[in-house]
Amino acid sequence: MVTWKRNLWVLWIGCFFTAASFSMVIPFLPLFLLQIGVHEHTEMWSGLLFSAAFFAGAIAAPFWGRVADKYGRKPMIIRAGFVLFVIYTLMAFVTNPYQILVLRILQGLLSGFIPGAIALIGTNTPNEKLGYALSLISTATASGSILGPLLGGGMADLVGNRWAFASAGIFVLIATLLIIFWVIEENFTPSKERGSVRHDLIVAWSNRPLMLVLILTVVTSCSIMTIEPVLPLYIVKLGGSTENTSFLAGMVFSLPGIASALFAPLWGKKADKVGFHRVLVIGLLGGGIGTLAQIVFGHILGFSIIRFVYGIFFCAVYPALNGLVVKSTPEDFRGRAFGLSQTSNQIGGMIGPMIGGYIGGIFPVQSVFAITGVLLLVATGIAYWKSSDLNSTLMRKVMPGKSS
Repeated sequence: MVTWKRNLWVLWIGCFFTAASFSMVIPFLPLFLLQIGVHEHTEMWSGLLFSAAFFAGAIAAPFWGRVADKYGRKPMIIRAGFVLFVIYTLMAFVTNPYQILVLRILQGLLSGFIPGAIALIGTNTPNEKLGYALSLISTATASGSILGPLLGGGMADLVGNRWAFASAGIFVLIATLLIIFWVIEENFTPSKERGSVRHDLIVAWSNRPLMLVLILTVVTSCSIMTIEPVLPLYIVKLGGSTENTSFLAGMVFSLPGIASALFAPLWGKKADKVGFHRVLVIGLLGGGIGTLAQIVFGHILGFSIIRFVYGIFFCAVYPALNGLVVKSTPEDFRGRAFGLSQTSNQIGGMIGPMIGGYIGGIFPVQSVFAITGVLLLVATGIAYWKSSDLNSTLMRKVMPGKSS
């Protein structure tokens, strides 16, 4: 098998296991807090634990991106994998929320498995197959995120939350071992540039197409997370007082992920033919219209259908953004570029829930969908009107291994 194809499939398995282990652990943290005796300010602790890793990750990602450019992306993936294995395993032994908080902060500071995998694929895949490869990786994270809660919930019922956390660590360990033995990073030129994260930010600031991608990443991540705090309750409300409301909420919640697993490779092949920027505009436009359309449906069936249609279009966005990161940066800056992209993603992940929770607490829940849809349409306009910057970048593509 060609090396880039083997790398892609091994990293697909690794990202699937990592995403599954993450969603095995994170959704059950509030329940675990009750189990260890946190019965006061449980919501506050839950919010703090969720956001701590995002905040720490936003700070640390540019540093790890710089290290990846110097020593390679494969070592960074392996490092992150072992860190996650240790953290998830230790989660099985915590006895108070302060210990969980420390582990969550360490997770944010030291991990970075999936961004590292994306960076390696972006540097070791032929240009004509890049869209397909990046989209295929997005199906791994989508599939893992869908199946993770089912695995975590099932194991928690069978053997308890602590063993579920430990098993999540074992999944990541398996993924890491696969990458150690089967992934080969052929196309790597160590960056000899001396500098700092501050210097990297200055370089990124001077790269207009990259800055545009980073801004759109913040907006996109924020739009997803804005709906997160209110969506499960809204789904239950639409479903009425049925006995299986929790199962129904989980199914509807996962529909965009299912659409992503099915349709993302098609968008990737489309991007290889027409360009990442066009696919990005289509994905953002479909995501914005799909979000606004969810306001119209007051019945769970119609809402479910439109959630799936929304997922068909929106799954094109992140692979396109990742592809534009590759296209807009020289190879020896790519680890740092993906580090900054991860920071942008984490910033959006922190801001979104605060906006959604605040708006949903004051206004009807439909207003959250309205604001999120408008936000995505604004992002569509920015991507469309600035497409000349992105096109010019593709025309003056920097040759691999050369700095601009």
